[in-house]
Amino acid sequence: MQMEFREALIAGGQALGVEIRQDMLDLFGFHYEALMEFGRQTNLTSIEGKEEVAVKHFLDSLTCSKAIEIRDDWDVVDIGTGAGFPGVPLKVERPSLALTLLESSQKRVRFLELLVSKLGLSDTEVIWGRAEDVGRMGRHRENYDLAVARGVAELAVLAELCLPFVRVGGAFVAFKGPGVEHELPKAMKAMEIMGGRMEKIVRMALPWDYGERCIVITRKDASTPEKYPRRPGIPGKRPIV
Repeated sequence: MQMEFREALIAGGQALGVEIRQDMLDLFGFHYEALMEFGRQTNLTSIEGKEEVAVKHFLDSLTCSKAIEIRDDWDVVDIGTGAGFPGVPLKVERPSLALTLLESSQKRVRFLELLVSKLGLSDTEVIWGRAEDVGRMGRHRENYDLAVARGVAELAVLAELCLPFVRVGGAFVAFKGPGVEHELPKAMKAMEIMGGRMEKIVRMALPWDYGERCIVITRKDASTPEKYPRRPGIPGKRPIV
């Protein structure tokens, strides 16, 4: 028998070693309600069970803060955020973060704008665009302490899309599944060209046998060459190998 949403958040948080405060419960509850209300209209998620949504979206997002030390004053960009994961849960956990949510779907952007307003999130910007374009803009290029991306492409492609956003000394975190080792040989070269260096992979088991999450942490050691990222669509069609 599956647990209710809030019950799953509390119990799952304890299992992961993540404190779920009352304010987090309230805001995650609003996020969940919005997701259920608009999700079927805009294809935001295929996950519907309350326990499953709590674990696979909200608690999964918070594994990031278990894998890497996140400072309160960081600028964070969530690339290909979809319904706001992992960026919004990280912002709720650490309200002092400055958050940028980047999404290429206009329908999802409209949902995100409503969500940010509903949750009352300060220092949070929603941007409609593709990473290949936005990553070349002066206001966003090498401007973030942390870039995060959850399940939007293979690691070699993510390196080209995300590392241009990260300042030298910052980090890029990719949320991947247990088979990430198969992506590493191709990804290592792409990371290096983008000025990155893979630091480590942190593995965590999600509660109640919902699978393993692998957090791939890449540090930015040097500036990304100006020609990257390449034109929209090219990184995915012709990944750096």
